[in-house]
Amino acid sequence: MTDAAADNPGGADAEGHARRTVRPRDAASLILWRQGPSGPEVLMGRRHAKHRFMPDVMVFPGGRVDPDDHRQPAIRELPPATRRMLERRAPAGRARAIGIAAARELFEETGLVLGERRGDGVAADLGALHYICRAVTPGGRPIRFNARFLAAPAEAVHGEIAGSGELEDLDWYTPEAAHRRHVADITGKVLVEFLGWLEMTPRARSSRPLIVFRGMDNRHEER
Repeated sequence: MTDAAADNPGGADAEGHARRTVRPRDAASLILWRQGPSGPEVLMGRRHAKHRFMPDVMVFPGGRVDPDDHRQPAIRELPPATRRMLERRAPAGRARAIGIAAARELFEETGLVLGERRGDGVAADLGALHYICRAVTPGGRPIRFNARFLAAPAEAVHGEIAGSGELEDLDWYTPEAAHRRHVADITGKVLVEFLGWLEMTPRARSSRPLIVFRGMDNRHEER
């Protein structure tokens, strides 16, 4: 990607105002988690202080869906529940591309592989992805995302963390440790959704109401 400062769905509360209504771009963020000695830990990094929006805040790996994401291979396809949840607000092909984007962005920003290496890219393991929620950037902002937040366990990935420079201080953080480093409001709310999901049984996860954050990060049930 060529504009790291404008391509992370953590920018749901980007500063500034657009002269016209900007259509939200589909995006994906991946919450990679593991169990640490003090509880759940998630992989996060800090956006550079010189980024033109959302500088110096902690975010999950992620970015916008690229056209090529519709044509990329996968070693496993989306689980039925994850596919169904993504398809609530996206056509089938677009839903799959969102999953591909999550794996691609993880690889580009952290060096971790969710799937198999194929040349310079990754054939994604979409079967490891779980749907958490989505967030739509408020209207009137110059950069807007319709960001889906997906999750996968750390054991589903392989490789060593090797940041590309888009995210600094890449590491595993408890939610409390991440907040001490400055988490944006929407990221904090998504973390709450994730922690609630983590405590659910598989049956409860598949039947729960789907959540979307709209406006000034207001929480709503999908209709």
